[in-house]
Amino acid sequence: MSTRPKYLNLFQIKLPMPGIISIMHRVSGAVLFFALPVLLYGLQQSLVSFGAFNDLRVFFANWLVKLIVLGLFWGFFHHLCAGIRYLALDLDIGVDLEPARASSYWVFAGGIVLTLLMGWKIW
Repeated sequence: MSTRPKYLNLFQIKLPMPGIISIMHRVSGAVLFFALPVLLYGLQQSLVSFGAFNDLRVFFANWLVKLIVLGLFWGFFHHLCAGIRYLALDLDIGVDLEPARASSYWVFAGGIVLTLLMGWKIW
């Protein structure tokens, strides 16, 4: 008789940090993909005229917009750090259990530190 469960309760499964980083890498990539047209539209509007550029500057001076942009920066930096980690794993660097776990924590910390540095610069 098998002792395996007949169903999986996703709220009881403890996902390891490399799994969380993998999911966050996919989510950040999707968010960046869908934000790209909006950001490109903003760039295009800023090049139309000086008045449109000033309107965009006023829009980005809002604290809520700055917070959203900071979230996009986190997505970018997390995606970048995780992508470098996955490139290293593809080259068989850090594929053992302990280095893989350590590199996932480094990715998480690196994304936050880089985001805080960028937030300090833009705020």
